[in-house]
Amino acid sequence: MRPTPPRGKRRAALAGAALSLALTAALAPTAAQAGPADTTATCSLRQNQPHKDTLGNYFSLDLYCDNLASDAFGRPAFNAPVTGRLKFSPSWFVCWTEGDAAPDGNKVWYYTQSDEVVSLPGIKGWGMVPAKVVQTQKHPYPGLPRCPWF
Repeated sequence: MRPTPPRGKRRAALAGAALSLALTAALAPTAAQAGPADTTATCSLRQNQPHKDTLGNYFSLDLYCDNLASDAFGRPAFNAPVTGRLKFSPSWFVCWTEGDAAPDGNKVWYYTQSDEVVSLPGIKGWGMVPAKVVQTQKHPYPGLPRCPWF
């Protein structure tokens, strides 16, 4: 037979367990925060958002949108060098173009600066990501300009 802890220690243990359960419930993600199954991604066009890439292109408008983690490519092609990696969401995108079709048939790609530089450090992570990375219902996003060099 196990000895019963003194009454004060028992209360402290119960209070600690209750606090732990309350914190777990408070910090647990709700259905609206659930990530991959979440279809409530929001995107918006933002004016007066200055971005200048390493090629000398200047952009004052961007699309600020939820995104998936992804490699960024040196051109809109899956066999292009990986210049960077998007690791965080949301991200901004300054223009779009057409390139290699993704498995779903979509040929739209977006231009952005990655969160992490992978190769070609001189371009500082600038690259193209396929449309499936940008969590919006319509590609290209209405109002976002086409990239000027394509």
